[in-house]
Amino acid sequence: MMDLVSRLFSRGQPVLSDAGPADAEAIAALHAASFRRGWSDSEMEQLLVDPNVVADRALLGRDLVGFILTRRAADEAEILSIAVDKGARGRGLGRKLLRRNLQRLAGLDVRAVFLEVGAENAPALALYDRMGFEEVGKRERYYGHDLTLDSTALVLRRELG
Repeated sequence: MMDLVSRLFSRGQPVLSDAGPADAEAIAALHAASFRRGWSDSEMEQLLVDPNVVADRALLGRDLVGFILTRRAADEAEILSIAVDKGARGRGLGRKLLRRNLQRLAGLDVRAVFLEVGAENAPALALYDRMGFEEVGKRERYYGHDLTLDSTALVLRRELG
């Protein structure tokens, strides 16, 4: 962890770019480190070859430190996943990834973007609020039946055009 933090400060700012199938393994690893149920390399690769998936990455040197995946359907899209490496959090990288992805979606004539987020995920909720998303629904017990966690998913939406 300290190694990543020292590399963050020594190499400058992460570079944002389109993600592709070659990033599947690194994205799967970051996803697994960020969520209770990670997606496999092959699941990530299937997403990254799908022409309806818009994927962005943040690289610090050759290290993946963030990503966002969205899937388009007609003039709407859904954010499938977004994650930032623990050592790179708190510096606005999630906002930058989200902004870049929304701009790409708008350029593809997407008019509205949806996502589901855990009701207890305060940092994500703050990000989505700052980026103009509004709550449009709730899914109770969406994330399972673990009574130690709030398993409610909030459905959020943002208009793009």
